[in-house]
Amino acid sequence: MSKSPQAFRSISEAADEVGVPQHVLRFWEGKLDVIQPVKRAGGRRFYRPEDIQLLKDIRRLLHDEGMTIKGVERLYKEKKARTPRAQSDVASEAVVSARPLDDAARSRLAHVLVQIEAAQASLTSVLSR
Repeated sequence: MSKSPQAFRSISEAADEVGVPQHVLRFWEGKLDVIQPVKRAGGRRFYRPEDIQLLKDIRRLLHDEGMTIKGVERLYKEKKARTPRAQSDVASEAVVSARPLDDAARSRLAHVLVQIEAAQASLTSVLSR
């Protein structure tokens, strides 16, 4: 079973998709502030679809167009400086670009909600003793 295009990717999956070894992704992350995967407990990295696209763009710039790490860093800093946006703009853009849920996703979310509510009821019961 393959992952949804919107699913987060582990570092090994991201490396495979981008076409570079995992240590290269870690190196790029250390050198380029623009790369910010989600980090879970223990430091495990998870890459969002937009992170994967960014990594593919960086790979193209470095490998195909011959740019240096410093050149890529400068390019992204200049790009960021030209397009300043408030956090609220970014958040509202994320809400606008969200896709509607299909029936299967809606059903899974409803199931998770039931589990969360049951856990909350159990915790409330334990805490009220």
